[in-house]
Amino acid sequence: MFVPKVNEKLLEDLEVMGFPKARATRALHCSGNTSLADAINWIVDHENDIDIDEMPLVDVDVEVESTESFPISEEIRIKAQSLREQERKRIEQEEKRLEREREKERIQAGKRLLEAKRVAEENERQRNLSLRKAEKEEEKRAREKVLQKLEQDKLNRKFKQGLPLEGQGTIKSSATKLQKEKKLNPVYTTTKTEQLRECLRNLKRNHQGEDARVRRAFQTLLIYVGNVAKNPKEEKYRKIRLNNPLFLDRVGSLNGGVEFLELCGFERTGDFLHLSQEKVDMALLNSAGFVLNSAMTNPFFGVLSTTHN
Repeated sequence: MFVPKVNEKLLEDLEVMGFPKARATRALHCSGNTSLADAINWIVDHENDIDIDEMPLVDVDVEVESTESFPISEEIRIKAQSLREQERKRIEQEEKRLEREREKERIQAGKRLLEAKRVAEENERQRNLSLRKAEKEEEKRAREKVLQKLEQDKLNRKFKQGLPLEGQGTIKSSATKLQKEKKLNPVYTTTKTEQLRECLRNLKRNHQGEDARVRRAFQTLLIYVGNVAKNPKEEKYRKIRLNNPLFLDRVGSLNGGVEFLELCGFERTGDFLHLSQEKVDMALLNSAGFVLNSAMTNPFFGVLSTTHN
């Protein structure tokens, strides 16, 4: 395939007038290379052809004799100017159309970005609300737990001191509610609490003159009891090796130390003291902690008690 030969002089004139080479070549080839006017008229008639700016191709390369440049009349100049103006306007309109499309796309992209930001902020707000709700519920449960513990301690002290419970409607009502909800075991009688207290009294009497050692034993027992009360499902807090050097030094070697843990529910199993999870008694452990605190803070603990055989 060959680019058709056209009148070079006419082609040059068309290019000088501002027409692209491919369009000028196609116009001359299709108008028969006769004249500049025919070529311009062809361009006017075919300006909307989709291939007007494509270089034409032919099967046979035919030489075309170049003639002298055709005189350009005023009419031809006006047509050429009109064509150039139309082309310029077409290009401007196309550019404006493309710019409008780009502006629409920018606006849509901005809207999508704002919507994505709004959704993200709304999700974050919902997460914060959920977290705050969970925190409030946790705070509420913590307050209720503290109130329950205070009421439990009040009842324990009443039982321990043998005082009547008349006039304690609020405490009795709360205790009844707690029992129904199975959040706390029934309050222990003075007999159970007194067994724990008497065990510590015996330990203190058996080691008179060793106040620092006795106090350290009480502190260690409180740690054992407290760990189980705080973490009843943790096996490591419910299992104590009897031959552990630290345990032997602080508790095991003192007469009454192991017995106190057994009163709290621990059982000897081989070389260990073990408290099974199903036998964890929170009320008993709370009573044990109360008695240990009393033993450490009351300077007269065990001094006025009588000796039990």
